[in-house]
Amino acid sequence: MDESPNFDGAAQGPRELEEVSSTRPIYKSSSPYKKKKTDKLNSETVVYLDFSKFCRLFGYHHTSLRHVWFVKDVCGIVCAVFTWLLILYAEFVVMFVLLIHESSNIYSLFHGLIFNCFTMLAVASHLRAMFTDPGAVPKGNATAEGIKSLGLKKGEVVYKCPKCISIKPDRAHHCSVCQRCIRKMDHHCPWVNNCVGENNQKYFVLFTLYICLISIHALYMAISHFIFCVSKDWKGCSGMSPPATTIFLIFLIFEGMLFGIFTGIMFGTQMSAVCSDETGIEQLKKEEREARSRWLSMKSVFGHPFSIHWFSPFSTPRFLSSDKIYYSV
Repeated sequence: MDESPNFDGAAQGPRELEEVSSTRPIYKSSSPYKKKKTDKLNSETVVYLDFSKFCRLFGYHHTSLRHVWFVKDVCGIVCAVFTWLLILYAEFVVMFVLLIHESSNIYSLFHGLIFNCFTMLAVASHLRAMFTDPGAVPKGNATAEGIKSLGLKKGEVVYKCPKCISIKPDRAHHCSVCQRCIRKMDHHCPWVNNCVGENNQKYFVLFTLYICLISIHALYMAISHFIFCVSKDWKGCSGMSPPATTIFLIFLIFEGMLFGIFTGIMFGTQMSAVCSDETGIEQLKKEEREARSRWLSMKSVFGHPFSIHWFSPFSTPRFLSSDKIYYSV
């Protein structure tokens, strides 16, 4: 298997570095894997964008905007754009069909403020989950020089990924879409066009939470408005015609039910994985780990110590994690 450590090197003393890091045979002539590896190394799926010039127009400066992680995946880009369009549709119906013609100004102000706050947090969480490096391992660092620089002692071995030629830290897995090894990888989500890993799991959890909240809120307002319009015989309940209002409400109710249930289940699944300190891949592979408290597991994702910043996608958490890259046998 690709992730199996070599125990022969530990038992027989120092050997060649390539043999310590991998059990695959070394081909001196043409290798059947050579062309496949070369193609993967040359095809860069991940690029780094520079948003600093664009944000400077609005008076915002930050060094992190110079190298923004972006995955060039057509399916993921389409899903991300589709997500933004769905949020935009809900925003349009809620503001211009449900609230702007509401007779009570207090009702419109209250629900409009809550809905827009949660929408802003959902969009910000989505953008941060999409453009944050999920914890990618440096590509191609499993060279003889790179392994030698670790200073391995007798009885210590490392994992090597034969796909991206990188030294794999503990709990890292290779993503076939990003073509990189990701630390503490949970899964690759096309809706955020990115892997969910060590550095962006907080933003993905917040994204599912806030989408679920605005879905439930929009569903409540749509059903209430529909009942109100029926009781008033569709007179003065909307600035649009009754058929147009009905169509908008039906689509909003369907969208709220579908994504409310979907994101609610996803949020519960993610929180269960966070509390148990077990990623989706580790659950599938049934990998056993040393158990730790739920509170410490949550801190490792949302940051330390507990504060209101746990619920903010604008705050970068201080992680409680270790970067173990080799093992003693």
